[in-house]
Amino acid sequence: MSERKVLNKYFPPDFDPSLIPRRKVPKNSQQVVRLMAPFSMRCNTCGEYIYKGKKFNARKETVEGEDYYGIKIFRFYIKCTLCSAEITFKTDPKNTDYAAEHGASRNFEPWREEKAVEEEDRLAKLEEEENNPMKALENRTVDSKREMDILDALQDIRARNARNERVGQSVDLLERIGMQEIETEDDRQKKLEEEEDEKLVREVFSKVSMPVAGPSGSGLTSGSSPTSGQEKVVTVKRKAEGDEPDLHSLLPESTRVLIASKMASVPFVKKRKTDTKNSLGIKIKKAPAKTAATV
Repeated sequence: MSERKVLNKYFPPDFDPSLIPRRKVPKNSQQVVRLMAPFSMRCNTCGEYIYKGKKFNARKETVEGEDYYGIKIFRFYIKCTLCSAEITFKTDPKNTDYAAEHGASRNFEPWREEKAVEEEDRLAKLEEEENNPMKALENRTVDSKREMDILDALQDIRARNARNERVGQSVDLLERIGMQEIETEDDRQKKLEEEEDEKLVREVFSKVSMPVAGPSGSGLTSGSSPTSGQEKVVTVKRKAEGDEPDLHSLLPESTRVLIASKMASVPFVKKRKTDTKNSLGIKIKKAPAKTAATV
């Protein structure tokens, strides 16, 4: 099966293109093209609105006797979608746009009106300055004053921004300094508390004697199991000799806990084996008492 759209055609061996006559075309011939409406318009015959982008089968021709610096101008013919009235518009290379010519009117576009008014005002101002030198001087004075006002406003904005930036930096610095002062005060307070605790501990240790004794004796008793890892409160007891009061019982709870924590780190020294004599004068080796806790 042959292709539907062939790209190569068969030419016989005796084909001579010079024998084909040229097609005679009129000078101002029209071409059928497919286009979209370049702007919104309204038909002058029936009042139908044709929006921008509506597709049409149009006829195109070159406008005779009109050009813009050698650029050709083209005219397009379309028909109204409701009454089939003929509508024409052409290209406008000067404004890079299209211009309505016949059969329809272009819808109002306010920005185009503003541009046209501004252009008219500019031309009128130039013409007035050419005819009146004093008016030109006055206009230049007004323009220079406006420029100076703009520069002053811009300088004020820059100065305000710089001031705000400096204020922000100073606020950040003050916040950092305040945080450092707070941290320093906290450290100082903590150091004072530690010094007071150390002083209290030294006073207590200077008044209370804490000998190392076995489980049967009185004195330091500490219980801590190396396997369990649980710390027990260390209690300090004074020998019950005479009628001296127990200083440990008179201390507050916080001081007791502090003494226990301090004494938990004190290593215990095992007593050496000592030789004793009984009443008969025979030396008896006595086993030393077991320590209350193993460190």
